[in-house]
Amino acid sequence: MRSVGTNFPLVKRRKKLPDPVEKEKSVSLWSMIKDNIGKDLTKICLPVYFNEPLSTLQKGFEDLEYSYLLDRAYEWGKRGNSLMRILNVAAFAVSGYASTEGRNCKPFNPLLGETYEADYPDKGLQFFSEKVSHHPMIIACHCEGQGWKFWGDSNLKSKFWGRSIQLDPVGVLTLEFDDGEVLQWSKVTTSIYNLILGKLYCDHYGTMRIQGKHEYSCKLKFKEQSIIDRNPHQVHGIVQDKNGKTAATLVGKWDESMHYILGDCSGKGKGSDSLSDARLLWRRNKPPKFPTRYNLTRFAITMNELTPGLKEKLPPTDSRLRPDQRYLENGEYEMANAEKLRLEQRQRQARKMQEQGWKPQWFAKDKGSDTYRYVGGYWEAREQGRWDSCPDIFGQVPCEPQLE
Repeated sequence: MRSVGTNFPLVKRRKKLPDPVEKEKSVSLWSMIKDNIGKDLTKICLPVYFNEPLSTLQKGFEDLEYSYLLDRAYEWGKRGNSLMRILNVAAFAVSGYASTEGRNCKPFNPLLGETYEADYPDKGLQFFSEKVSHHPMIIACHCEGQGWKFWGDSNLKSKFWGRSIQLDPVGVLTLEFDDGEVLQWSKVTTSIYNLILGKLYCDHYGTMRIQGKHEYSCKLKFKEQSIIDRNPHQVHGIVQDKNGKTAATLVGKWDESMHYILGDCSGKGKGSDSLSDARLLWRRNKPPKFPTRYNLTRFAITMNELTPGLKEKLPPTDSRLRPDQRYLENGEYEMANAEKLRLEQRQRQARKMQEQGWKPQWFAKDKGSDTYRYVGGYWEAREQGRWDSCPDIFGQVPCEPQLE
């Protein structure tokens, strides 16, 4: 089973970001946000110095870093082992949080209609995402792997409380295996602390339930970190059958690893023999050889790369073509800031566009629900190089003629 997800072709990807062109400026975050206590942070325009060179669309793909867990889950299910399937899915659901440790910069808010594709044959998957609504800001994504499909949309509700920011995700993630099994879950709350004094850090807490119509369901409890906590980031979970009997116990940390023990170990202490028998499901990858000031993982470093020949194949809406983000990645901070301001002014028209009946290109709302589903056609259009229907969202807005 360890070899599942490793038989894909090798693709050479970059291991570091470009060296910055300019010297970086230091800007006080507190001076920028002190007047916005209690407000929705998605509507506050911050200078580019607080961003990392990735968009929220690309951050959605970051959740797929450990997609081999879904490949294994599919394989276990094929072999008739539904318990090992849901255990691997649970480890996958936790693994998406590992990259957030030490990541204190904000991703770029995409423009309405902005897209991102990730064609990763080295992981056996194709991912696509689009900003489908400006107000509320909703990102939709669709991914196809080996024997499974994964999709969802997310709308982050944020509140700024002076010393911390709280982010509550709204939306359901769906995983469908080719054999018909469907599992769904929602993300937990994220908070970022010490905005004024001390070292910035983030924490994830709450209960995540992974449910389907088959034999097992899973409940994962992300423990909230306290000031005196010497063992933060803990995640504990149980897998139950349809009768409510605990079939397996999960223990671990969202920034480190997840293990499982068959049976109910909820009443056992940490030094018990049963916990020493815990088997590894997932372990976080090593940090990059060339660290970035944004604390990007090895995987994240590859996501904004324009490999030779790729630019010509992308639609004009892809995040990799966004000028302010590209300038920031290159360390051209003045240009990045000027472009960010220009695009934010342009984006003010987005609400008007939406009110006038603007519709996303590649996603549509499911009938009878508020969730967005991929309608197809993107990869076919890419094959033919036909992007006529894609708006030039990053270009200059034509000036209206002045009356003399």
